Amino acid sequence: MGYKQAFRKAFPYTIPVLTGYLFIGIAFGVMFAEKGYSFLWAILMSVLVYAGSGQYLAVNFFVPGVSLLQVFFLTLMVNVRHIFYGISLLEKFHSMGGKRWYMIFGLTDETYSLLCTTKVPEGVEEDKFLFAISIMNQSYWVMGSAIGGLAGAMLPINSEGIDFAMTALFVVIFVEQWLERKNRIPEMIGVASAFVCLQIFGTDGFVLPSMLLIVLLLFLSRTRLERQVDALCR
Repeated sequence: MGYKQAFRKAFPYTIPVLTGYLFIGIAFGVMFAEKGYSFLWAILMSVLVYAGSGQYLAVNFFVPGVSLLQVFFLTLMVNVRHIFYGISLLEKFHSMGGKRWYMIFGLTDETYSLLCTTKVPEGVEEDKFLFAISIMNQSYWVMGSAIGGLAGAMLPINSEGIDFAMTALFVVIFVEQWLERKNRIPEMIGVASAFVCLQIFGTDGFVLPSMLLIVLLLFLSRTRLERQVDALCR
């Protein structure tokens, strides 16, 4: 089967991301346009950076007084979770040849969720199917950024609170996974770890400790979780 079949089979799985990315991409484009930048820059940033929450954060970088060190540190803190995403997919990406470089670049939260939970349909090559998911997801984000950039430049829009769209999408993805899974221990570990670290480190510093604690707990309970998954699949 070729890429046409892979894209056709992958599209239904990306519909939730399509609806989410269009709205949060539009929100990003509106915020970017309010800073006085052309919608073309919003599109270019979504093509070359494609960082989701990192792009939302970057809108605030285009003001006087923000140093490169601040940009680097804040971007690292917001996107540090992608280090753990990448580690968990090393084996899968290694067999994808030259496409692995784009797969690494296009590894957003939503794409990671689909790559980890979606079963490859029969008759479709895995590498083409996963590649189709990644590239379609980015196309949704780029389209949303373009629409939002144009709307923000042409219409008087109040963007106050619009950045909450990204948080809302994360909540929807979590709820979907919670409802679909029988084994919810990983989700419970994630919520508990984030809550504990939030109490200890506060809102400005809990992300990295939370990720480290989640990885540690999942690693320590890996054997037990695998046994439970096997039992549920019988």
